[in-house]
Amino acid sequence: MAIIAITLAAGGGDDEPERTTTSSPRRETPGSERPQEESGARGDVEITACVVDPATKWPSADLLITNRSSKASNYIVNVEFVDASNKRLSEALAASNGVAPDQQSSVKAQGTDQIATKITCRITDVTRYAS
Repeated sequence: MAIIAITLAAGGGDDEPERTTTSSPRRETPGSERPQEESGARGDVEITACVVDPATKWPSADLLITNRSSKASNYIVNVEFVDASNKRLSEALAASNGVAPDQQSSVKAQGTDQIATKITCRITDVTRYAS
């Protein structure tokens, strides 16, 4: 009797949702180098700004999504805001739909918790699926 095993990698096809979670926290701020080029959906998203609004004290992260897949895709990006001691202060998400292959989309992940300290923004999860 022959047994055939098939292994499916999560997010392997353009039709299936691809989720990439950052397992070890990394500091990501404008001007900092990425340690290595990330692959998959996570590699499609870059933080371009990380600020706390002086009036509302709400944190936000400006994101640049570049669709490197072969099909138009929808994105959901989760971001966390942490302080200097790595304590999570807030989180937010951003979404962009129908991003064509090689097209870029600028979106903002807006937190609603008031923060009175310097923050670092980190991408914690990216989901990409064909639109």
